[in-house]
Order: sequence, then structure tokens, then C-alpha cells
Amino acid sequence: MNKEILELEPKVVWKNFSKLNAVPRPSKREERVIQFAMDFGKSLGLETFKDEVGNVIIRKPATTGMENRKMITLQSHLDMVHQKNNDTVFDFETQGIAMLAEDDWVKAKGTTLGADNGMGVAAILSLLESTSIPHPPLEALFTIDEETGMTGAQGLKPGVLQGEILLNLDTEEDDEIDIGCAGGIDITASRTYPQISTPTNSSAYKVIVKGLQGGHSGMDIHKGLGNANKIMNRLLLGSVNSHNIGIAKIDGGSLRNAIPRESVSIIVVSEENETAFVRDFEALAIEIKREFAIVEKQMQLELEVVALPEAIMDPLIQNKVLRAIYAAHNGVYLMSTAIPDLVATSNNIARVRIGDGNIHIGCLTRSSIESSKNDLATSLQSVFELAGCEIRLSGEYPGWQPNPKSPILKILKEQYTSLFNEKPKVVACHAGLECGILGQHYPNLDMISFGPTIKGAHSPDERVSISSVQKFWKYLLEILKNTP
Repeated sequence: MNKEILELEPKVVWKNFSKLNAVPRPSKREERVIQFAMDFGKSLGLETFKDEVGNVIIRKPATTGMENRKMITLQSHLDMVHQKNNDTVFDFETQGIAMLAEDDWVKAKGTTLGADNGMGVAAILSLLESTSIPHPPLEALFTIDEETGMTGAQGLKPGVLQGEILLNLDTEEDDEIDIGCAGGIDITASRTYPQISTPTNSSAYKVIVKGLQGGHSGMDIHKGLGNANKIMNRLLLGSVNSHNIGIAKIDGGSLRNAIPRESVSIIVVSEENETAFVRDFEALAIEIKREFAIVEKQMQLELEVVALPEAIMDPLIQNKVLRAIYAAHNGVYLMSTAIPDLVATSNNIARVRIGDGNIHIGCLTRSSIESSKNDLATSLQSVFELAGCEIRLSGEYPGWQPNPKSPILKILKEQYTSLFNEKPKVVACHAGLECGILGQHYPNLDMISFGPTIKGAHSPDERVSISSVQKFWKYLLEILKNTP
């Protein structure tokens, strides 16, 4: 456990965050962190149980004098996004997150930090173990698999929760109170293709796109960040058109909810075109880096000579697939007309994997407008079907419709203004929060979302503000004292 982190205030929150970060907790493989949460609740003698999908619920009675207040459900998700830099040696299955503090930030050493949503989990654990913090009856809901399908929230049955107010601790700006979010749907395009033998008198290159910022495919989608899959596709299609290259492999991106930072491909080019190919690639690379110079200062577009592969894609299918990816929408699709500066609909071309006769392209489409989400999904489906792909739509989850007249919103606004002498920003976000799903199961639950400031979520640049955690903790305690 990092001693430097344990000295930060509030110590109890950082202690529990450090304990949590010692437990590997990738989405869909949360057995160890589920057991961690179960053991934590039982060690305190609290009512602790796991539902049929793996969500953990822990209940704690009110402190003296607050027994007649409404039960508060405190909710955060146990899983985290596992991302690391290519040059970082780290095994997410066996190692705990290595953390360090720099100025006002806690970050990880070359990996995601897990502050999303580990800071929320740590705050709830700290409340559960406290013997001095006044609070109404509490119900902790630790959901699973939020990052790759929200299946924990979807699997939570009606009648399990007893709380009347839900505080979701998964918002990432400490001056914001979130009252709405986008829904989403996964779009997967796949097909097989015939391979041909690599032509003789050819040279092979590894094409590398790296050094991009990456980030959250909802919260960061409007920032104009580079998408490694789109950049790689642009480089390859330009070379196909000019120098008739053949593609043996493409491997770009990772998780659907992370803007892809890196992509690698293996291509072949005839020896007679090799010099011109290298020259034109370098010219196009300079052009692309110039376009992204302000937001992607560390972008690297490189060529490396490699051994010739045995086979490459059939040229006709190669051309169709590259053009489909080129035409597929990536980034902001529609801005909200109801809420200023809010992205309504977007798509992230998150994963491109081509090789050994198989094509897999994975997208995440988000929208707070159901019809717009379906419109963009149909557009993507159409373009990939034109390339001969089969389309699978999955993982759909609803948005959370804002309720400006929420009673708990009124309390949070009043307490924020009283504590910090300024008004909070009441917002809806373009990320997916579990509130939309939970609201379907519990339509009378009064819900709100807030949290500390976290930057670079879903990327190795993820970091959480130390002073913001202090602010968030102070705010949370004040809210619990003033709920009805």
C-alpha cells in the first residue's frame, strides 16, 4: 500500500481507495472485488448480501436521532477500465494499481487509476465503517460491470433496494450536480474474408499509431481528440489508393468506452513502389500531426520494417472495408437543442481487429435522444453492411431523463451554495450512468449524481484531484446531515 497516498486527507477515504486498488477488478471478472466488498460489510457486522448477478448490498442503521429519516442508497460500481501504455509492463489480473501523488493529483504509473468509480466506492466504504459520522439509514449498492454493459444495474431486480433517495457517486467534476445522462448501444460489424499469398518482390512494414491521449468515449468525445482507428484507416487507405499496398493485420483500440489511443498494422508493398510509399506516408503523417497539433502533441505515426507475412487480405474486400471505416461516423453526431453545449448523440469506433481471415469492428453509440441513437445506429449498420459485414446490436441501455424538480436536487443545490459560496452547475452528461437503468427498476427513487474531479478517465492519464476529494467528502457528509 502506497504510504504517500495514505497520508492524504481525508485519510479514511484514501485508505479505503488504496485497499480497493490492491484488488484486481476488471469488468466481467469482478469475483475478487465482490468478495472484498462482502468481507468488508460482514467484518463490520452489517447486513451484507449479494444478488443473483453479483451486485453487493450493505445496509447500516441510522445514527442516534436520525432513525426516522429516509433511507439513502449510496451507489457506485466496483469494476474499472483496464488500460495501460504499450511500454508499461503490468498484469491487471495479478497486480494492484501502483499510485503516486504529483502536486494536486493522484495518478497511476502507466495504467488507469481506477478513480472511476473507485473514489465513490471508497467514500461509501468510509461511511460504512465510521462510528462518528451522523447519517440516516444507509444502503450501499455496489454494482458490477458498469464499464462494459451495465449488466449489474440491468440485473438488479425490483424490490431489492429499500432506499428512497439514491446518491450516485460517479460524476467527475466537483462543481457539477448531474441529473441526466445518455443511453447507449454496442454495434459490432464482423465478416470473414479470403486471403491471398503475399506477392514476391515485396517489402513489409509495421504501421504504428501511438501517443494519443485517449479518454472517455462519452465525456471526452467533443474534444476533437484523435481516434487511432480512424487515423490508421486514413493512412492505409491513402497508401492503397496511391501504392496498392496489401494488409495482413490491423489491431487498434481496446474497450468500447475508451477513445482508442493506439493501433498497429502489418502491410506489404511492392519493392518498386517502396520508396514512393515511404515518402508519401511520411508526408501524410506530417499533415495529420499538423491537424491535431493542439490536442495531440504526443502523437507518433511510424513505420518499421518487419518480416514478410505469409498472406494478405483479398484486395477487393480490403478496399470495401477500408472505405466503410472511412465513411463510418466517429465523434459528435448531434448536439442537444435543449441543454447548451451538451452532446446529444455520438459514436466511438473503438475496436478494429483484422487478420487471419476475420474482421471485427466494435463501436459504442451514445445518445440522450432515443430516436437519434437509432438513427446513428442505422447509419453505421448500413455502411458496414455495404462492406459485406454482419451486424450485431447489443448491450443497449436507456438514458436518464432529467428531473429539474427533484427534491434531492433542491437539497444538494442549497448545501453546495452554503458550503462553497457559489452555485453548482446542474447538468446532464453524455456518459452512461446507471441511474437510467435503476430508474426503470425503481421509478419512484429520487436520484442524483455527483463526485470529485477526475480527468483522463479510461486512459493511462487518469488522475483525481486531491483537493477535490476533500471537497467531495465534506459535501457528502453535509448532504447526509440534511436529508429529510
